[in-house]
Amino acid sequence: MASESALLSELIGLVYDAALDPTLWPRALEQTCRFVGGSSGNLFWHDAATEESAVLRLFNDEPHYTKLYFEKYIPLNPCFPAAAFCDAGHVYGSTDLVPFDEMVETRFYEEWMKPQGIIDLVAANLEKGATSSSIIAVRMHESDGLVDTDNRRRLGLIVPHFQRAVSIGRLFDQSKSAQAVLTQTLDNVSAAVFLVGPNGRLVFTNAPGRAVLDEAALLTERNGLLFAVAPDAQRALREACLAAENGNAAMDGGGPIPLATLQGGWFANVLPLTSGNRQRTVALHSAVAAVFVRRTSPASPPPLEALAKMYKLTASEIRVIDAVMKVSGVKALAEALGLTQATVKTHLHNVFRKTGTARQSELVKLIAGFEPPARE
Repeated sequence: MASESALLSELIGLVYDAALDPTLWPRALEQTCRFVGGSSGNLFWHDAATEESAVLRLFNDEPHYTKLYFEKYIPLNPCFPAAAFCDAGHVYGSTDLVPFDEMVETRFYEEWMKPQGIIDLVAANLEKGATSSSIIAVRMHESDGLVDTDNRRRLGLIVPHFQRAVSIGRLFDQSKSAQAVLTQTLDNVSAAVFLVGPNGRLVFTNAPGRAVLDEAALLTERNGLLFAVAPDAQRALREACLAAENGNAAMDGGGPIPLATLQGGWFANVLPLTSGNRQRTVALHSAVAAVFVRRTSPASPPPLEALAKMYKLTASEIRVIDAVMKVSGVKALAEALGLTQATVKTHLHNVFRKTGTARQSELVKLIAGFEPPARE
């Protein structure tokens, strides 16, 4: 039987290859489910503000229930909007957000999860915007049991690779290899991205990357080559790019390279483009590696997320507050959330206690006028 490290290495390579060949995503998700310990999985995005969602890739989903989810059950999913507030890369189970004994009382569980035998999921936000997130989720069926520590650990091992693969999938369109298309796609990626050829030669830089080079605090361009300003970072960057050029690099380029530690920290990730389906990218763009540069500090959260963190609200309490902004009265809230009126009253009382309010109208005013504390 193959070791965990061997299975992980194979899966990482498959995930990166799927970014360039979308036909491989079902296989990559299948391998992910087997590695993590679940029965079905998908890549999807969800917007907590509009309650809109769409599946990007899936494995072992029941088409009938997938259709029902997007047509009827999105507003009833008790994990949202709280799940959208989790930091990118943080692994969570649905029972981390909503206790199982509370989950089974919802219409979402009774009408959508239970008929499919789904009892839990383990997931992570790959990218996180103000109100929307792209998410990798592995569902646990009755035979799998509830999410445990090992399920979380295993998903945590591959989440960073899914995050980079999602970005890579937008960078390179194999059916459109024109430089103009590459430029437009790269410039719409928030991270600074540098495509480098042999010896660290800069092949392409997107708009955020050009801004980084202009500032010259983290990275610079010297005689057409990419250099890190800090000596230690430059050594690590050079070694990672050289390993990619020679085909000796790890699937993830060896992990993040610290570029600076001020103001939240800046890190570079080097993705080798010289193995698997990524070899075609080398031929198209004369690149041996893609260098991603991101800052670790998150953007200011939207009011509902900031309020939830300030008052330590549970996922169910966050749902109630979100619903209060749309409908009024316990009966209407219960119908909108797929909960009993007694459960809604319990959550409302807890919200009132935590926020120092006494009625729904006061809660609406609190949310409408809420301003997150100034960041230090």
